[in-house]
Amino acid sequence: MSLDDASDRVDPTAVYEAYRRYVNPTLARVMRLSGSPTAVRAEGCTVWDAQGKAYLDFAGGYGVFTLGHRHPRVLAAVRDQLERMPLSAKTMFNPVLARLAERLAELTPGDLALSFLTNSGTEAVEAALKLARAATGRTRFVATDQAYHGKTFGALSVSGRDAFRRPFEPLLADVLRVPFGDLAALEAALPGAAAFIVEPIQAEGGVNLPPAGYLAAAHVHCRSAGVLLILDEVQTGLGRCGARFAADTEGVVPDVMTLAKGLSGGVIPIGAMITTARLWEAAYRQDPLLHTSTFGGNELACAAALAALDVLEEEGLAERAAMRGAQLLAGARAIADEYPGVIETVRGRGLLVGVVLRHEGYGGAILPEMLHHGVTAAWTLNQQRVIRLEPPLIVDAAQIAEALAALRAGVARAWRELGALTNLGGCEE
Repeated sequence: MSLDDASDRVDPTAVYEAYRRYVNPTLARVMRLSGSPTAVRAEGCTVWDAQGKAYLDFAGGYGVFTLGHRHPRVLAAVRDQLERMPLSAKTMFNPVLARLAERLAELTPGDLALSFLTNSGTEAVEAALKLARAATGRTRFVATDQAYHGKTFGALSVSGRDAFRRPFEPLLADVLRVPFGDLAALEAALPGAAAFIVEPIQAEGGVNLPPAGYLAAAHVHCRSAGVLLILDEVQTGLGRCGARFAADTEGVVPDVMTLAKGLSGGVIPIGAMITTARLWEAAYRQDPLLHTSTFGGNELACAAALAALDVLEEEGLAERAAMRGAQLLAGARAIADEYPGVIETVRGRGLLVGVVLRHEGYGGAILPEMLHHGVTAAWTLNQQRVIRLEPPLIVDAAQIAEALAALRAGVARAWRELGALTNLGGCEE
């Protein structure tokens, strides 16, 4: 694939100026300083910039591009639906939404059956929180330190980075946070709560994995206390961590699950809150319009999601993520062994891998050098000394080897230019 289309010939300087004047001035400056190129086209695991340079996408839209960019089956489904009916009024039945909800009921574990379709992960979390309060009649939520559930008011209230929360306080008052992975603290916090919301793996928190058995034990504690378990699988679900859902590794069936990011295979924004018939009835039997969305569950997004779910299952992408993830994890750990002064540890599951730096300052050398070598990567939002590697699930062995070579070049540059930074302090935890 080449950049021979005149429509791709954009002026990066003009794009930067538009960002600076009309989008987000501070973000524009940060992106320019980090060397961010101007993206114009994408296909599979590759993105091209305005100069025609190709980049392997190991940032992956923070988990959005599970099927890579512009998967042909998803594009075909969207084109077909576009010709039929892209959007509809809410006054008539939507057959595409109905098919997607049925498919989600088939794929999600246990008795999860009813879906509320949204436009994003944070909207799915908002729907989950509201359902928990309406169904239980309780107000308090238990959440975890370093969690990330989104930036709308409710989702932010149960998220765990104070830097994101402080400018908007007061948020929801009745939220108690406990350390991620600490079962004793969780058990003490649960009595009287409406729900415990947790990510199976904290992606934005720094790719934090809980102790083995944590989710299963947390589920038992929730049941014992009569508290709902909300699993936020927005970033970990749909094959990303080497299983259909990350919680499948412990056989956990939550009361509520949230999905988004890769649900449409990286084509159209869509999210979902899935729960049981019992909880749905308890929350919304008296008034089915208590929680609604004008664009949630629109025909185009649902058509994309149906096609993406078919590809995920038929091509065995969860299994592929487990296999390719093992290669990525082993390769990154080998680089850590080579440069222990720069990399503290490497952790992850499937194709969600975190490279934990000894100081966040190293990232300022590593990420631009990786870009120079044609590979994108990104920090985690809550922990900027963790570089995440999160490529599409279709990535192949040669592409992983190329990305690892770029990472090694970046780490080597960081050590060569910066030396030891451990005595300069770290970032906000």
